Amino acid sequence: MAAGGGTIPALATEPRFAQHLRQRLEEARLLDARYRLQKVPGGSVALPVLEGKAAEQWLQDNVPQGLSCRLLWIQDPVPSKAASVQPPAQKLRCELRRLLVERGESWSEELERDVPRTWQRHGDLVLLSEDSFSAALWAKLGPVLWETVAAALGAQRLAKRGRVLPDKMRSPTVTLLLGHNSWVEHVDNGIRYTFDVTKCMFSPGNITEKLRVASMQCSGEVLVDLYAGIGYFTLPYLVHAAAAFAHACEWNPHALEALRRNLALNGVQDRCQIHAGDSRQLQLRDVADRVNLGLIPSSEEGWPVACRVLKKSTGGVLHIHHNVESRPLPPALKDEQRLPEESSSEQKDEEHRGSEEMESGVQEVLAARVRPEWWSWAEAAAVRIRGLLTELHSQPWQTHILHIEAVKSYAPHVHHIVLDLECRPTPPA
Repeated sequence: MAAGGGTIPALATEPRFAQHLRQRLEEARLLDARYRLQKVPGGSVALPVLEGKAAEQWLQDNVPQGLSCRLLWIQDPVPSKAASVQPPAQKLRCELRRLLVERGESWSEELERDVPRTWQRHGDLVLLSEDSFSAALWAKLGPVLWETVAAALGAQRLAKRGRVLPDKMRSPTVTLLLGHNSWVEHVDNGIRYTFDVTKCMFSPGNITEKLRVASMQCSGEVLVDLYAGIGYFTLPYLVHAAAAFAHACEWNPHALEALRRNLALNGVQDRCQIHAGDSRQLQLRDVADRVNLGLIPSSEEGWPVACRVLKKSTGGVLHIHHNVESRPLPPALKDEQRLPEESSSEQKDEEHRGSEEMESGVQEVLAARVRPEWWSWAEAAAVRIRGLLTELHSQPWQTHILHIEAVKSYAPHVHHIVLDLECRPTPPA
């Protein structure tokens, strides 16, 4: 069978046999559920079938005696109601089943498991997970596979993730499957990000932290972002949190190019200075009210730099990202150990200069609401940074845990968290 423009194959029969034929076609998995049954000239009812030799063979071997049936083509078929409201993952499976039938191949449980249920969408590009389409049969289909997937998901371009390289830049290995240009644009909370999807990573799991940053009150403040990337956190600080100025440090040349574009895209290029290279070699000192250390699994190598860039006379706040391993919680405690709301951090910030008794009480409440392993790590980090600051400035400093934010689960029993740590020089007695 050869399809014409805008046509699909169908089996036509008398109206009294239509439901019986439909049942038989469904049993044989040959009915094309994307389209409605429809009347054709002569009074017959046409039942859309999947393209390929399978339907033609079935017509020869399986039509019951006395049932009038013929193969024809329908011009501009009417989509079925089910097809119009079909979830994308279900639509993808239907289209792939149809493609395999047309190629004379069989659907299997292995293929079912191999089809992705989730993906990332960046404009007209869909990024597939690394564990999808790994069965050998898919490779036999050639470019038509990716054209089918793209059409089912409403995309113009397709790419597939591989493993993150174990280099210091955590470089992605992404293969462009369909299309020629790998630059994409993604909008998060009104902020435009553009980047080369084959060269730079974009984690949707960090959206809660980006929203939290956007809600902060940073008017008049200077930010230093030691691991800026494409501007994941630099941009929310500038666009929504109203930071007066940002110093963005990054050493990946691909991320640097994206960062420059993103600052311009969002109209904040005049309020940010980019520092290209290893942030450990950063020459800035005594400039920051706030420092973002958004590197996981650990940003500890950047702690001495963060201490150097904090304003010597007033100090500031460090936002320290870290992966912390913790034991699984018993079911009874999962609802009890919720993280404190952001308002708790704000109250703590305002009350810090109040009595030590109230300060201690807030810390006790905070400690009771987070996992013990998170709190232990945060306390150790606070002690270490207090020591670094005291040694750096040859005078005592104080550190106070304002907030511990859970960003996402990174691996089984490993959580990506953020510690908001206030650092201030101790007033003279």
